[in-house]
Amino acid sequence: MKFGIAIFPTDYAISMTELAPLVEQAGFESLWVAEHSHIPTSRQSPWAGGAELPKHYWHSLDPFIALTAAALATKTLKVGTGICLVIQRDTIQTAKQVASLDHISNGRFLFGIGGGWNREEMADHGTTFSTRWKLMRERIEAMKSIWTQDVSEYHGEMVDFGPMWSWPKPVQKPYPPIILGGSGPNILKRVVAYGDGWMPNRGDVLGRLPELRELAQASGRDEIPLTVYPKTTPADIEQFKQVGVDRCIFYVSPDGRDEALASLEKFEKLTSPYR
Repeated sequence: MKFGIAIFPTDYAISMTELAPLVEQAGFESLWVAEHSHIPTSRQSPWAGGAELPKHYWHSLDPFIALTAAALATKTLKVGTGICLVIQRDTIQTAKQVASLDHISNGRFLFGIGGGWNREEMADHGTTFSTRWKLMRERIEAMKSIWTQDVSEYHGEMVDFGPMWSWPKPVQKPYPPIILGGSGPNILKRVVAYGDGWMPNRGDVLGRLPELRELAQASGRDEIPLTVYPKTTPADIEQFKQVGVDRCIFYVSPDGRDEALASLEKFEKLTSPYR
């Protein structure tokens, strides 16, 4: 089982150029960053974590810039979006950013994606909440075409472009792993349809594993890797290890350098018996 560290890379957090080498030196496999372009002040969409949304949700750096800094400061550490809000991004430009980051990191990028929860945030980007999953599927399918074809084109209901050239192509072939975040009722069908992994953030993860494996088998796919965010206890890690979870991720504090270092040290001690 692999272990990763995640952070909201805020403008007041530890710098990515300091954090990334420390994560690598501590023996973690990967470093992940969250994404929110902004948070509308109306605050109409409820946050699953409680009533008050923490300010780091609207203080985060752009994930591709943050991860580029992390990649250039390390040699073997994988860098990932956890998650990238594809539904709020231009398809062609995001494909370019993914391929560029995979090129700069020499094939160390993990593309975590998700549909988002903040209706007002995505509406500011012109995205309708009710059709966001359809939009995300078309955008990912279109990106796959851009990454794998010398001359690519895509013609969907929501994404449409004619023959085009776009380089660089990703170092990883055919493209970086697409790890689909989410815990909704249809998420497993989506993972099997166009994802390379599942990254649930809440709910009965273990109870849904049999369904995921059945869907993968029915589609002629190998077992799909699972990335989870466990509780910070040995018992929780152990139960995920026993069922074959691929990766566990732990969030370090976004509230300053000292706080981040303290939480990183805690997670290093917690995970060391399993590495």
